[in-house]
Amino acid sequence: MKLSVIIPVYNSESTIRQLVERLQTALETISFEIVMVNDSSRDASETICKQIASTYSNVRFISLRRNYGEFNAVMCGLNWAYGDYAVMIDDDFQNPPEEILKLLSVAENGRYDVVYTHYAKKQHARHRNFGSKVVNWITSYLLNKPKDLYLSSFKLIKKEVVEEIIKYQGPYPYIDGLIFRITNNIGKVQVSHLKREEGTSNYTWRKLISLFLNILFCYSSLPIRLFMPIGLGLFLLGSLLLMFLLGQWVIGPDPKGWQVVTAAIMFIGGIQCMLLSVLGEYIGKSFMAQSGQPQYVIKYNSTESI
Repeated sequence: MKLSVIIPVYNSESTIRQLVERLQTALETISFEIVMVNDSSRDASETICKQIASTYSNVRFISLRRNYGEFNAVMCGLNWAYGDYAVMIDDDFQNPPEEILKLLSVAENGRYDVVYTHYAKKQHARHRNFGSKVVNWITSYLLNKPKDLYLSSFKLIKKEVVEEIIKYQGPYPYIDGLIFRITNNIGKVQVSHLKREEGTSNYTWRKLISLFLNILFCYSSLPIRLFMPIGLGLFLLGSLLLMFLLGQWVIGPDPKGWQVVTAAIMFIGGIQCMLLSVLGEYIGKSFMAQSGQPQYVIKYNSTESI
């Protein structure tokens, strides 16, 4: 099997059938399979995907019991991918299925482990473009990602890297973070990016913030490393304030001294609360990871039902 196409499905009743049909035509020159993972859609996506899986012999369908998020759905798909390469593509047609062969060609000719896509002009909504810029900026520093590499969801991964990625069993998978833990043999290729044909993006501000926190606290120790310089700074600041207050007391009472003390307490207390919240994030994430919370739970698997 040359290629596995992973499609995370969410509320895609109007597009998923057309996407599969276009994939069948676009990839007819190679051996491939399609793995659709329904992330607990609220529409008729599950029923339609079952029909598609029964129509095509090279299509596998998996449905999750609740909404776990795109990365968890992709991880599920990767666990059921058997191709020499796996490619992830969304179900909104912003990435034309015909571009997949371009990724495969770049990977084989350049012998890359991973191939990311980038666009001459993005057609995402403004808030998602802004979120993408923030995520790419922080990953450049936290994951040692090349600054000129755009982390798109439309990417191709070699089987050997996929096998390493799916060893991660924690409840907070971030595919790109796992990739940069495994390899730096990464290529890129420019592809078309089209306007969304139907519906609206599922990437809300809430999901973008959740992704940011996931990257920050699950794939980097930088925030907790900031405790030392911030603590040292607070110690020096507190020492200067104490010397100032003692000087005021020796020279004579200052009627506004209580304001300085109150401001100092509020400042230091605020910083302490911030540091405690950072520590709490790490403890909370660690607790959830150690508690055995699953990445996903399968409700239906078309392969097992045969």
